[in-house]
Amino acid sequence: MCIMKKAVETDVLEMVDVETKTTSPYQIIVWNDDVNTFEWVIETLMEVCGHSYEQAEQCAYIIHFSGKYAVKNGMYEDLRPMCDAILDRGISATLEVTA
Repeated sequence: MCIMKKAVETDVLEMVDVETKTTSPYQIIVWNDDVNTFEWVIETLMEVCGHSYEQAEQCAYIIHFSGKYAVKNGMYEDLRPMCDAILDRGISATLEVTA
């Protein structure tokens, strides 16, 4: 008995890691002052920027010891209202182009 086998072509797919750089051209910088408490800055970052308590607390410490910190990166249209809300709460903040 003769058995015929059909040749099967297979395509080989190769997985390739592709590094994609996403740019967040703007950042909100919060500046240290002698007026606002840690609790107020933490509460503000949680409510305005959507930070977790731990993340907001870390930002507050960095702001305190370094004088400033970029608390949020993103697009201008998204960050402008956040920066305004931080300013409305009496906390010094600027919206800057990422270096």
